Amino acid sequence: MPWIAENSLTPVQRFCSNILACGPVPRHIAFIMDGNRRYAKKKQIDKAVGHSRGFEKLSECLRWCLELNIKEVTVYAFSIENFKRSKEEVDALMELARSKFTKLFEEKDKLMENGICIRVIGNLSLLPEDIRKLIAKAMILTKDNNKAILNVAFAYTSREEMTHSIQTIVEGVKNGDIVKEDIDEDLISNCLYTNLSPNPDLLIRTSGEVRLSDFLLWQISNTQVYFTEVLWPEFSIWHLLAAIFKYQRQYNAMVTFEKDRFKPKCSENARVESFLNNLQLKRLRQLEIYAGM
Repeated sequence: MPWIAENSLTPVQRFCSNILACGPVPRHIAFIMDGNRRYAKKKQIDKAVGHSRGFEKLSECLRWCLELNIKEVTVYAFSIENFKRSKEEVDALMELARSKFTKLFEEKDKLMENGICIRVIGNLSLLPEDIRKLIAKAMILTKDNNKAILNVAFAYTSREEMTHSIQTIVEGVKNGDIVKEDIDEDLISNCLYTNLSPNPDLLIRTSGEVRLSDFLLWQISNTQVYFTEVLWPEFSIWHLLAAIFKYQRQYNAMVTFEKDRFKPKCSENARVESFLNNLQLKRLRQLEIYAGM
């Protein structure tokens, strides 16, 4: 299954999508793709097959988002907490990641042609070296693409992300790059893994669970949240359109937050700006080290 599925919408689905696209469409949607294991149990198949079906659904969903002109998608692929699962399941998930990131390079011409940027957010140091290398190469390859952005939260929790941001700031103060008076919400945001992205307009969680599971807790203070009972591998274009329809119905109530949520993440403080520019260069250099460049 490719990273971005080929167009598979029926005429009726395309018609409904075009109607919704006439209204305000989320610029950035986040997904908690929950229910792969329950789907496997329901279908009496191996958990690994359930996770593979989950990736196939992601591929379809990314195509739907492209057709709806949703520029950015963030998906919760693997939590740090998932390392506590059985060795068999963790190994299967790592093998799936290994396979899919290898597949990405086979499709690189298509990704580059469509201007798709792949970013992986999380603590990459926790991953096996070969997967870390594949991820770093994919991020470097697509880093200048800007037509569509896919953020994959892998080896991620929001608490770890916020902790990492604070540690980065503490190190900056310790090294004299910034001073404690420079510390504010914007600086913390700019040191998160998601610093290059606007906060999500809409967060969708499947499987009927009504919780956030330590995902983007800093970023979703003003985000609309949509919970659906369907298991992730059974998620359809109709579920996505229903979530967007609800977003549109509540859109006017959220307009007051738009300016703040999408303001450019920059600083008029030259010291802070220099610190953040150096942080980006440092992160790029770390990726190059992971990639063996």
